[in-house]
Amino acid sequence: MTDASFHDGREAPLNLGAEDAEDLQVISTLAQDAVFPVTEMTWQPSQRRFGLLLNRFRWEDKDAATRRDRPFERVQAVLVFNSVLSVASQGIDRSDKDMVMSLLSIDFEAGEDGAGQVLLTLAGDGAIRLKVEALDATLKDVTRPYKAPSGQVPHHPE
Repeated sequence: MTDASFHDGREAPLNLGAEDAEDLQVISTLAQDAVFPVTEMTWQPSQRRFGLLLNRFRWEDKDAATRRDRPFERVQAVLVFNSVLSVASQGIDRSDKDMVMSLLSIDFEAGEDGAGQVLLTLAGDGAIRLKVEALDATLKDVTRPYKAPSGQVPHHPE
């Protein structure tokens, strides 16, 4: 059995940026149902950067995988927010190094002069709130796709 590759799917790794709420919704859709261990959250106050190393479902390939009768895939991706002034969270036990979280959505609440708050909503009533000077986010795939361990599309309540 061989590993999946971008070549097989004729698709390049994602490398997307967001500077407004509309752009962020694209990233939110592609990162929906991504999972990450609590240990893969990084807050660098001196660089005003917050990042997550995610294992995201490849939503952009879901229909193609169904048509081509090949496995659904996940890929590791880095989600980074710049211009972050502060980070707050709820429902996250940072001392539980085995905790794995699931990202449900990412939203931007605009304030004045381009500033605002980014809200990352997690399964199980968890949330991360980033106060940002300006919306500056990137989502970049950093590994080759791999077969989704469940072999299925993630399901969540509508």
